[in-house]
Parts: sequence; C-alpha cells; structure tokens
Amino acid sequence: MRKAGVIVSSDACFNGQREDKSGKAIKEVLENNGYEVKYFSIVPDDFTALVNAMNICVACEIPLCLTTGGTGFSPRDITPEATRAVIEREAPGIAEAIWQESVKITPRAMLSRAVSGIKNKTLIINLPGSEKAVREALDVILAPLEHGLDILLGESGNCAR
Repeated sequence: MRKAGVIVSSDACFNGQREDKSGKAIKEVLENNGYEVKYFSIVPDDFTALVNAMNICVACEIPLCLTTGGTGFSPRDITPEATRAVIEREAPGIAEAIWQESVKITPRAMLSRAVSGIKNKTLIINLPGSEKAVREALDVILAPLEHGLDILLGESGNCAR
C-alpha cells in the first residue's frame, strides 16, 4: 500500500467558514485505489504554511503529495509558487495531462496555473480546488502515476539503457 499526503489550501476551509469537499474527495479516491493517506492538512492560502505542509510530506518520505486549491488567478492563489519553492525538479507532463482533459470539460480549465514536481522521493501535484475537478483529474493521472512512483522509488525493475 502506497502512502500519500493531501494538503487543502483554502482560507475559508481553514477558518471553518466552508466545509472541505475537495480534500475529502482526494482522500476517498486514493483510499479506494490502494493508497494510505498518512498526512492530511487544511492550511490557509499562505506561502509559508503551504511550503511547511509540503516539506512535512517530504520529511516523512510520503511518495505522493496532492494539493487542492490555490491554483487560480486570485491574489491569494499561491500554491504553484509554494510548490516551486519546494520541488527540485518539475514534472510538467502531469499538470499538462490534467489540463488537456479538463479543458475538454470546461474552457475555464485553461485558467489553471497548477504545477507538479519532485523533491527527494516525493512527487507533489497541484490539483484544482473543486470536488468535481479533483475527481476528474485523478481519473486522468492515477493509473500512470503507479509507474512514475515505481521509478521514483526505485521499484520499477527496469534497467536504464
């Protein structure tokens, strides 16, 4: 069973003004696909809080860290910037794959600034902030992520050429 972390970036959820639905949806989908969610945090739309939460996943050697929220155009949407401050290597194909499929559902998906990347042996992926959108995004990425995580963790069994 793979370990995962979920980080919800939302001032309203953090302050108890709105119920978190997207983080709970991510947790449910992950658990239904054989993941154990070892870390779950709701943080405000705050650079330091986001960086600290992502670094907890890295320090705890959680291979997959999914964020939700904070990827739009609002001045408080800073999840991509926080992610870039943490990661060592970008993995742009993941965010692009989500974008390609999402824009077929709604043209507003083109407004996403989501990124994904790697620090040590943790893959961090920014997901949208709505429950529906995170479910759609996970449908796109979960199967291919298995292979990517195997490679990241040195479990693929494939020799480099």
